[in-house]
Amino acid sequence: MRPMVTVVDYGRSNLLSVRRALEHCGADVCFATTPEEVLRAGALVLPGVGAFADGMEQLHRQQLVEPLVKKAGEGTPLLGICLGMQMLLDSSTEGGFTRGLSLVEGTVEPLPEQTADGEPLKVPHIGWSALTIAPGAENGLLRNTHNGDEVYFVHSFQALPVHAGECAATVEYGGHTVCAAVERGRVTGFQFHPEKSGPVGLAMLQAFVDSL
Repeated sequence: MRPMVTVVDYGRSNLLSVRRALEHCGADVCFATTPEEVLRAGALVLPGVGAFADGMEQLHRQQLVEPLVKKAGEGTPLLGICLGMQMLLDSSTEGGFTRGLSLVEGTVEPLPEQTADGEPLKVPHIGWSALTIAPGAENGLLRNTHNGDEVYFVHSFQALPVHAGECAATVEYGGHTVCAAVERGRVTGFQFHPEKSGPVGLAMLQAFVDSL
């Protein structure tokens, strides 16, 4: 029997590419736009592109914040992608201070505007970059991923988890070490787009589906 994955639809993501990638990995996929649909989910994916404040505003408008927090607290697998990962944290300064879902302790701040050598740094960070997997993350959704595997990024802000052990992978950008993935229990976030990262990204989504 194929596992069912519920993708949260709050109007801020290309849902088709996420759906196709999950289906390729053997999942049946449905979309949730209401609190009731989130609460019925056995596994959740929170994708997203755009600004943190706008994303959280839409989650509040659709009354999805409390159901997402409740499901995560019950141990339901939850995967956040790009903006969806950032919203897992406590807050962001993007567009002014905005509270997030507080499922991972930490904040979301702008990427540096200069390289480690003091040169101007292009922001947003767009393109393929190599991951470094944190010790201990080999047992999570990155268990089929290796140091140096490249994934596709599009972001101007970075997650800064309070607990270093909850940063499951990093990426080097302009000589700075940036958190590329977070993991806390069954809550996982990818700053990059696994659905756009070829076989490497599909291996991560496969690990998510296989865990269900």
